[in-house]
Amino acid sequence: MEPDHWRDLELRHLVALQAIAEAGSFWGAAERLEVSPSALSQQIAALEATVGHRLVERSRGRRRVALTEPGRLLLRHAAAIVARLRAARADLTAFAEGGIGSLRVGTFQSVGAKVLPRLLRRFSADWPNVELRPVEGADDDELLPRVEHGELDLTFGTLPLPEGPFEAVELMTDPWVLAVPADSALAGSGTVAASQLEGVALVAFKRHRSVAQVEDHLRAHGLVPNIVFRSDDNAIVQGMAAAGVGSALVPLLALDANDPAIRVLELPDVPPRVLALAWHRDRYRSPAALAFVERAKEVCRALG
Repeated sequence: MEPDHWRDLELRHLVALQAIAEAGSFWGAAERLEVSPSALSQQIAALEATVGHRLVERSRGRRRVALTEPGRLLLRHAAAIVARLRAARADLTAFAEGGIGSLRVGTFQSVGAKVLPRLLRRFSADWPNVELRPVEGADDDELLPRVEHGELDLTFGTLPLPEGPFEAVELMTDPWVLAVPADSALAGSGTVAASQLEGVALVAFKRHRSVAQVEDHLRAHGLVPNIVFRSDDNAIVQGMAAAGVGSALVPLLALDANDPAIRVLELPDVPPRVLALAWHRDRYRSPAALAFVERAKEVCRALG
């Protein structure tokens, strides 16, 4: 039986390959890793000998270098392996800290405005020694990779989740609504059918996954949304609707429904956004993380 040379592969070799790909040169990668360029070159040479392929096109001095096709192929695996090691380190830190430490939670605007303040008060009262660190993103498309890489313990998101090592619990449904100017001809109707949106100028969020889902739903029913303006700022979207730039097609949680300049109309034939909390299925979840999920369910039940 031939020896398996891949057993000689070391994590530092993969880290070196990743650093070279990111820095674009041996010098830049060596500075990042705080090693000499010659030591880094030796690590790459050892890696190439282990896998049996040339991985990096070398050049002299500080000129940029590039990975070969085998190098790019291995890099994809290296990134996943390094990410899992970082997640493992985060797991052990969480285990050691128990009820003392931090909980990193991804969030986005509508959740941060309507759900998170109530949740923070309730959770902090029960877990005063756990520092809650909210991290805002535009959408869970931005936040879920940070869960996968061990940078976040939990994140708010929308179901169904994209493919990945995630588990989630449903929190609440958040209906899509139409916010129109208070003097709009539609303002007194209370509800509006999706078919009535034909040709209506619409203001919407940028096309993240949950936004794409509702717009794709409209297209599937023969309506091409007439989007005249996009922004990921809730206040800007609402302000544009109030000014008559277009009617805002948004989830209800994203609106200040008490704004006298707008009227909020239900869209009964548009499926609601389903809010959830997600985590890495293979990672240890601390008692504080488990408690946070339960408090989130309680707060969202009250809001729903």
